[in-house]
Amino acid sequence: MNLFKLSQVAAVTAALLLGSAANAQTIEERTIRIGHPVNADHPISFGVKKFSDLVAARSGGKLKVREFPALQLGNEMQQLSALAGGVQEMFAPGTPPIAGMVKDFALLDLPFLVDTQEQADALLDGPFGQALLAKLPEKGLVGLAFWENGFRHVTNSKRPIKRLEDLEGLKIRVQQNPVFIETFKALKTNPVPMSFAELYGALESKALDAQENPYLITRSAKLNETQKYLSSTSHAYGVIAVLVSKKFWDKLSSDEQKILRSAAIEARDYERQVSRAQAKRAVDELTAGGMQFTPVPAAELARMRQATQGVVDRVLQTYDPAMVQLLRTELARVKALK
Repeated sequence: MNLFKLSQVAAVTAALLLGSAANAQTIEERTIRIGHPVNADHPISFGVKKFSDLVAARSGGKLKVREFPALQLGNEMQQLSALAGGVQEMFAPGTPPIAGMVKDFALLDLPFLVDTQEQADALLDGPFGQALLAKLPEKGLVGLAFWENGFRHVTNSKRPIKRLEDLEGLKIRVQQNPVFIETFKALKTNPVPMSFAELYGALESKALDAQENPYLITRSAKLNETQKYLSSTSHAYGVIAVLVSKKFWDKLSSDEQKILRSAAIEARDYERQVSRAQAKRAVDELTAGGMQFTPVPAAELARMRQATQGVVDRVLQTYDPAMVQLLRTELARVKALK
């Protein structure tokens, strides 16, 4: 090989080495703390572990994700505030506390918004979900993906819920959320807003008759010990938003940002699969633990939806018309999915 060719090879080799060094320098050694509200046996925790593994693999081990389940880093509002202030890197809460900062997130709490998991996925991963995430940066947050908490269902200690009238008069704990309170008033129950930490004791003492949560939360909190009847009301779909502190995000290189975003999306698909498989098993486990399961007929779900339509109409009047129109357009699209 002549000297000219040797110099060409040397130049190419040097360029490749410099490029590799530059790429390596765009990923720094970092520890990323991510909090979430549920126990380590919940699908959200499985999703976080998958996210952690993907981030580690794609960063060559430089980005390390540490999980803090069960609100170990503080309650929802404390952790959201910590993200906005840049003192915590990540949090994966349900959407109700986010609505305290970005009102439009409460649109996801509307009763009977979607009928199936496929519709929920299409709504959240499409233009409406992206429009919600686009509102977060002005509050100091960056949204990477929507994960699943699952459809919410009513349990109680009084009677099986087979039809709309069976709900009447039940004293039911609901989230401290105006949409949920109005929804259950429309269903002629007596809603009592209460923190989740107080729920088991209130059910055990019979201060309350009923509660509503995804099957997995009912199982993990052992609410079957206080409740006899489980009914598939599917009255709301619970969403988890994977959030990053904008102050932390802005410190990351584009490569690091791409790693976190792609890992959150891939972990989203995994978390949803785990959630849906575990939800099916949870019903079997709850009935094995003494609960009586009642599938609510589609015709009765339609009656419940109609009973809460006034709540939906009133709530939508208080939101940005552009977001409401986008929601209506997207719901028309996803409702065509089976």
